[in-house]
Amino acid sequence: MITYPPLNVLKPVGDRIWSVDSGPLHAGGVIPLPVRMTVMQLADGDLLLHSPTCCDARLRNELVKLGSVRHLVAPNSAHWSFIKDWKAHFPDALAWSAPGLRKRRQVKRAAIAWHDDLGASSQALWAPEIEQIEVPGIGGFREICFFHRPSGSLILTDLVQNLDREHTSAPMRVFSGLVGAQEKAPVYLRLVVKLKGKDARDAAGRLVSLQPERVIFSHGAWFEDDAAARLRKSLNWLI
Repeated sequence: MITYPPLNVLKPVGDRIWSVDSGPLHAGGVIPLPVRMTVMQLADGDLLLHSPTCCDARLRNELVKLGSVRHLVAPNSAHWSFIKDWKAHFPDALAWSAPGLRKRRQVKRAAIAWHDDLGASSQALWAPEIEQIEVPGIGGFREICFFHRPSGSLILTDLVQNLDREHTSAPMRVFSGLVGAQEKAPVYLRLVVKLKGKDARDAAGRLVSLQPERVIFSHGAWFEDDAAARLRKSLNWLI
């Protein structure tokens, strides 16, 4: 099994936060990869969709019962492809881009109606409930991490992956072993981030200092137990 069923349904995680498992997507068009969206509800009832996945009709109906879909977040350069679908169904939602993402040729061709980059303007809208931490890398890479204070949850995207054997195919197990995507970022992403030096180390230190109760990320089994300790171990290559 290469996903985490049930798929495309809201799964309660904590106070005003849900996960939505989907996929598989195919990395490089070949390797099947489970993928996850995280939904957070702000105090005013509005919903924030972090790393939106498949825009499933049943899922849309579930979300509408919770509140207004107000924010669509593409938190790094690899997690944006479903934004346009969600924006088509929720045209009043604000589409937020990781810094630099909108400049990419492929993203420009998609003609997404972006609102702005994630930064001071987005942070002002959902503070103090959600804190943003930017982890930089070379080559324009940015991952914007979210700390959801009501639930004590840290939401990452690719900075940690955990492609466990029970939920991956044989090719995926080979791939994850080669790239080291077991409770860590893949080796190629580690290099991209580590070469950014002190700025990246400082950002990782901030993440660890939050002492989250859980760590949710986009690919693989997220950290529900001993989350703070496992996060530190996962980032030891950087801090």
